[in-house]
Order: sequence, then C-alpha cells, then structure tokens
Amino acid sequence: MKQRLPGVYTAIRKDRTTYFRASLTYRAKHISLGSYDSAEDAHRAYLLAGSLLCDASLSLKDYRADSLLSFDKWVSLINFRDNGIYFATPIYVRPKFFYYFFGPSDFFIFDLEDLFYYATRRISRRGGHYFVADYGMQVNIMNRYGIKNYAVEDRDFRFINGNRQDMRYENIEIINRYNGVRAVQDKGAVRYRVTIHVKGNIYVGTYDSETEAAIAYNKAADILKKAGVNKAYTPNYMEGMSPAAYADLYAAVKVSSGIRHYRCE
Repeated sequence: MKQRLPGVYTAIRKDRTTYFRASLTYRAKHISLGSYDSAEDAHRAYLLAGSLLCDASLSLKDYRADSLLSFDKWVSLINFRDNGIYFATPIYVRPKFFYYFFGPSDFFIFDLEDLFYYATRRISRRGGHYFVADYGMQVNIMNRYGIKNYAVEDRDFRFINGNRQDMRYENIEIINRYNGVRAVQDKGAVRYRVTIHVKGNIYVGTYDSETEAAIAYNKAADILKKAGVNKAYTPNYMEGMSPAAYADLYAAVKVSSGIRHYRCE
C-alpha cells in the first residue's frame, strides 16, 4: 500500500472524483491549507506552510502568483508566526494598527479596535465599494464611520493624509454627516445648505448650525409626506438631544416656501 504523504488527506467530490486536502497543526491550531488535484501538490503546500510558520526570513514579498498557497493563506500563516494568533481573514497585526490585505500591495490599514470585527468578517469589493456580510446583510464598511452609501469623497468626507488605504478613525474626517445637509462657504463662514429630493432636488434652506439643518431636513420630509409624496426619506437622528429640545427646534426652524407649498402632480 502506498504510504500517505504527510499533511495530505484524500477526499471525494460529489461527482465521486478524488481530490486531496492539505492541512497542518501548529501551536495546537489545526489549519486547513486548501484542496489540490494531486497528492504531490497537497504535500508541497504542506511543506510551504511549514516553512512560512518556521522561517522568519520569509515574508509577503516572497509570495508569487503560482504559489500552491493562496495569498490570503500566506498572510494568515505569517501573522500566526509573528504574532501568535491565527485569523482566517488576511490580517497582519502591528503594535498600534493592522493591515487587511487584498493582494501584495493592495491593503487597508485599520485601528486595532476594529480587529475583532474584521477577524470574523471578510471584505468583498464591488464597483469600488467595500462590503462585509453582517447578520445576513451586505454592509458598506464606510458605514462604520457614519458615512452614507451615497457619500462623495471630498464633499461628504475626506482622508486627512490623502491616503485612501488608511482607514484609521483619526484619518477620516466627516464633512457632511446628515441626510440632505451640505457644508458651504457663505461670506467666509461655514453654513449648512439643505436640499431634499422628490423628482429633483428641492431647496429647503441654509442654516447656521448643522443640527438646525438636519432638523430642517426632517421637517421638510414630514411636510412632503403629508403633501402626498410617497418616498421613504431616512430621518436624521440627533444623538444626545432630548425630545423636548428637538421639538422646540423643530417648531422654530423655517423651511422654504417651495417645501411648504409643494403639491403632488
């Protein structure tokens, strides 16, 4: 009988064909390495994984596209070697932040406070947007910073150091945090212009404070709904504001005549 190669296990597909799985155990952690068409390739993957775990001279710079281990697995194994913890997602931890890799020179930098979140959720990309599966929903990772899905860089938010890969909280400045509200320069001062969309954008007003502007948007949405506009407007939430204070400001804030006199056609 042919002796089984170390780290290699035979498996059967649903169509009854044979393939080979590679795995190893390191520091009491059992790690699956992948599936292969031949026992020899599975064994070579096993040997490569052992080298990555034991040879500190090997780094992500040594990765090649024809490697028998995926790039994600390289990251996970090298992080396990250097930092003593295994993540299924392609994370490499540094003292004050961590990298989440998509490729050898393609990565995000996150704060350590986000480590558990991304250690248990894989980031997917679609059309320039980045999502994670969170309780069965596809959630844009920018939502964690209070940035809406439709937000525009340098209008609604910006990367302070200019590096779009640097997703640390200190590097992301929120310019416009509320629905319908945009910061504008008015005679050298910052004011807040509000519009709301029906068939096109309707001007609501321009206000001295961001809070006042956000509540004006809510009031405009309520007026439009009463006028028969059938749209699901998302109201702005005033964190930390008491219901009484909200009600007073809601009553006092003025909206444009275009809103007050709107009629559905």
